[in-house]
Amino acid sequence: MSTIDDLIKIIKQGSQKNKYKLQVFNNFKNRPKVDLDLIRLAYDFAADAHKGQLRKSGIPYINHPLETAITLAQMGMDQDTIIAGLLHDVPEDTHFTLVDIEKNFGSGVAKLVTGITKLGVLKYRGIEKYAENLRKMFISMAQDVRIIIIKMADRINNLKTLESLPPEKRLRIAKESLDIYAPIANRLGMGQIKGEIEDLAFSYVYPEEYAWMKKEVMPKIELRMEYIEKVIKIIKKELSAKKIKFYSVHGRPKRLFSLYKKLIKPHYNREIGKIYDLAAVRVIVDDVSGCYSVLGALHDLWKPMPGRIKDYIAQPKPNGYQSLHTTVFCVDGKLAEIQIRTKEMDAQAEFGIAAHWQYKENVKNIDTTKKGYTSPKKLKWVQDLVQWQKDIADNEQFLNSLTLDVFQNRIFVFTPQGDVIDLPEEATPVDFAYHVHSWIGDHCTSAKVNNQIATLDRKLKNGDIIEITTDKNRKGPSHDWLKFVKTHAAKSKIRSNSSRH
Repeated sequence: MSTIDDLIKIIKQGSQKNKYKLQVFNNFKNRPKVDLDLIRLAYDFAADAHKGQLRKSGIPYINHPLETAITLAQMGMDQDTIIAGLLHDVPEDTHFTLVDIEKNFGSGVAKLVTGITKLGVLKYRGIEKYAENLRKMFISMAQDVRIIIIKMADRINNLKTLESLPPEKRLRIAKESLDIYAPIANRLGMGQIKGEIEDLAFSYVYPEEYAWMKKEVMPKIELRMEYIEKVIKIIKKELSAKKIKFYSVHGRPKRLFSLYKKLIKPHYNREIGKIYDLAAVRVIVDDVSGCYSVLGALHDLWKPMPGRIKDYIAQPKPNGYQSLHTTVFCVDGKLAEIQIRTKEMDAQAEFGIAAHWQYKENVKNIDTTKKGYTSPKKLKWVQDLVQWQKDIADNEQFLNSLTLDVFQNRIFVFTPQGDVIDLPEEATPVDFAYHVHSWIGDHCTSAKVNNQIATLDRKLKNGDIIEITTDKNRKGPSHDWLKFVKTHAAKSKIRSNSSRH
């Protein structure tokens, strides 16, 4: 069981379990300063408030907010967020109020705890009955994204203690986690949090599939990790011989639920031999030039697989993800995936929007000119959802919009200038046009995809380059476009502007 000393230790220098990630955080010059005495006071306040309360497992209740705060500290969050993590259940479950929290810990902490409290406790009965809670969730995210980050940390600890709950409640919490929390974490670029939530919920929602994965796939992952360890030794030796500085070279097994979702796709048909990235090598270096030096060294050493080299440094994903990926014919001719990134890129990939607090205390103060860091602009989709809530009174319509913009798979396409555009799967050139600008959408006449003329209803794919031709004399969009467009923005503009003509 964790103690307040464990939390303090993590804030100060990091635990052995998370030594690698926390060294990354602690090396950042702009890491927010934390008043450890105030953290202890917050813990004492929470322990007093929850005194005598036990969880279903029989352990003292205070252990839950403490574990939540520890997760937030491991993510490199600021002082107010860590304190709010310690206090997040106080107003709901004790005789202390938000007024008491503000009086003792300030308005910043009180606002965060208020945001979590407002999300309420609504029993999950499927996404179609969850619209009102989702409306609250996205409003809170738009006001301060740290609220949802605290909620993610809270959810991770709840998932770790599901065993002590009745089966029906276990299933409900686990399904809500897979349906709601994991996709939101993914949309915020929080790769590690998404993966942890999915893996913790997997066995409760899909027990038979989990048992199959554990029996048939886990041993193969373990064997693959043994192979990866051999590869790592060779990489370290090669980089040292070429005097290329590296911070870390380590192996990462693929997340179990993520692997399961990949295996059940028709292309793979549960054939594990078709998947090359059961485990990947990750090389961490100090700067961008080091990334490309490592890539060159690896391609000197092993032949790369054609079509499997991805440069997400020059072209970051819309959620801020940056890395070089290559798949090479490695030891014994076997394929191995290798990811190369800087320390900052790794923090961004693991914790997404939460990685901001490793650089600046407040998201509003981030240097958005620094390539690869998720700026507030990257949360525009949250602002859009909040605006749509005002426009869409009907919950079914709102959920349809939400499904496209949060819970459906996304694709990344490009403008001719190389800008990355983030769209839902099966989006069309018309969706693309409206995403760029409403005028371009209204006056769109034709499209080219990868320099080839394409129909306006063509389904776009990852990596497509789209060029839109417009006619300023066009009176407006065609009402027929509603038959194939996918995004809420395109649909609403077409309905509005085609009705005028």
